[in-house]
Amino acid sequence: MSVYEYVLTQKDFVHKNDLNYPFEERGLQFGDGIYEVIRVYKGRYYLIEEHVERLFRSAEAVKIKMPFTKQDFYHQLDELLQKNKINTDAKVYLQITRGSAPRDHAFPISTDANLYAYVQDLPRKEDLMREGVSTITQPDVRWDWCYIKSLNLLPNVIAKQEASEAGCFEAILHKDGEVTECSSSNAYFVKDGKVYTHPAKKNILHGCVRMKVEQFCKEEGIPFIEESFRIEDIQFADELFLSSSTAEVMPIIEVDGKKVKEGRPGPVTRKIQEKYEKDAKIGEEASIFAK
Repeated sequence: MSVYEYVLTQKDFVHKNDLNYPFEERGLQFGDGIYEVIRVYKGRYYLIEEHVERLFRSAEAVKIKMPFTKQDFYHQLDELLQKNKINTDAKVYLQITRGSAPRDHAFPISTDANLYAYVQDLPRKEDLMREGVSTITQPDVRWDWCYIKSLNLLPNVIAKQEASEAGCFEAILHKDGEVTECSSSNAYFVKDGKVYTHPAKKNILHGCVRMKVEQFCKEEGIPFIEESFRIEDIQFADELFLSSSTAEVMPIIEVDGKKVKEGRPGPVTRKIQEKYEKDAKIGEEASIFAK
């Protein structure tokens, strides 16, 4: 995936090869920062308001002073796409740290936040969304404030690597058998036409696509129940799926080497995928249902 030429920083736009920060950068030394990943379809942001709102909530939770207003940031993000002449499917990765200062656990007294945001090509995972993916289960050993989209992702990285080494797309995380979410996505259990997912508490990320899944279910009269399910419940699932900004709505057809039901995407997942495509204004020619 190629990174486009211009990068947004807290001061201005710079060429990606000219981006640099001091080695005493708190994001590097402490993971003292927050981030977002925003989906772009054909040069248009999807769910940008939801992502920016969550970014500001994360900043408030970890006491980072934002270097701009929300409205200013919307303009900057628009300019980022314009400068790079984006008209394809892509993603914008952005992170904000507490800044650069001599290493000390206590916050620096007067340091400005550091920001960078860049654009990267990201084609849709059409084949996987049509056919479904395999997953493994892993213990959830993350901290208790996962609602903050912080840079502290080492447990997520290790869980995703375990999935990759097993030839799987994702790792479903659980605490003492209770499913929380996945390493980089939210998880859903479907039974008798009802969708179950872990409540939006502090120990999971309140996904922007997750909010849309809830909306889609309500619009279609599908019960959306914020109630956690357990690892042992998976064998009885009619369907499983996950959601994220980069994976969209992804069917899960296998867990730990065992098929989910008949091992193919189910009707509830398909309906939510269809709703997602319409909401994101993905054209019929690009639809996974047109292939």
